[in-house]
Amino acid sequence: LISTIFARRSIREYTGEMVSLNDIKIMLEAAVAAPSASNLKPWHFVVVTDRQTLGSLATVHPSGKVLFKAPLCIVVCGDTTISEHFWVQDCSAATENLLLAATALNLGAAWLGVHPSEDRVRGVRKVLGIPETIVPLNLVPIGHPAEEKEPRTQYDESRVHCEHW
Repeated sequence: LISTIFARRSIREYTGEMVSLNDIKIMLEAAVAAPSASNLKPWHFVVVTDRQTLGSLATVHPSGKVLFKAPLCIVVCGDTTISEHFWVQDCSAATENLLLAATALNLGAAWLGVHPSEDRVRGVRKVLGIPETIVPLNLVPIGHPAEEKEPRTQYDESRVHCEHW
């Protein structure tokens, strides 16, 4: 597990090979294994493989050009009717599990933030027909990597405080 955590890097170049349905299911199962406040599980996922829809998502996000190449995008959304206050944390935990699962499956992925930018939320909502009570948190483009990045840690001891600030 530790080596998978260090190996997880943002990958934005893909071979074009499709991601298998089995791998998609494994990533989603990993995502929903995340903890959530009061076990409310306020997440929803939109799985996008259609080239036209991927292209439309690419145009509504300032970092979305990666979606022109990615064969898959999983959009992580939070249901504000289930959890008004902690859906962001819960869906973030699910997203990290999704990213780690992609790495463990030798896939590449990246986190493209959507919420809290109203323009991005509005654009993604329009492309995917997402209802008002559901908020897209992020876009996760996924594919077989066409680039390789070395594992790393970004540990910075100056950011660690013991007992008090």
